[in-house]
Amino acid sequence: MQVRYCVGMMTCVSAVITAVMMAAAPGERPALIVAGADAPVRMDRATVLTPADGPPVVLYAATNLIDQALDQFTVMAFVFKPDGTLKARHVAPGRHLLDPRETKYSTLVLDGAAIDPADVIVIGINQAQRVGSDAWWRADLQRAAEAAVPQRKP
Repeated sequence: MQVRYCVGMMTCVSAVITAVMMAAAPGERPALIVAGADAPVRMDRATVLTPADGPPVVLYAATNLIDQALDQFTVMAFVFKPDGTLKARHVAPGRHLLDPRETKYSTLVLDGAAIDPADVIVIGINQAQRVGSDAWWRADLQRAAEAAVPQRKP
């Protein structure tokens, strides 16, 4: 009798632990990526991670495409409602010091507005500056982001 009780309790405890872990596991989905013309840095991939508690975070990889080091670059993310209406825009510094042809990972926290699971996240690099230069490469990504959002039938 005691063995059955222990096996039953272990099964129950295991089920509860699994349920708690599943509830706490982050959701994951790809973000759409856009780029400006002649960009010196490219975003290779971007994934939206949605934890059980807290704002979504975009994990992305950025690669320096030129033979000079980049001092800094700026990342811009757009959040669109499912109908394509712009809901929020986020801008944040990317990695500091990206060596020639180097790829680094970084994150962008989407904490300005509530993000619904059906919202579309579009991200890209909108500015970059080479080491030792005062000049910035810039791109206006909003039109490209709007065009990247899949159009849904009403």
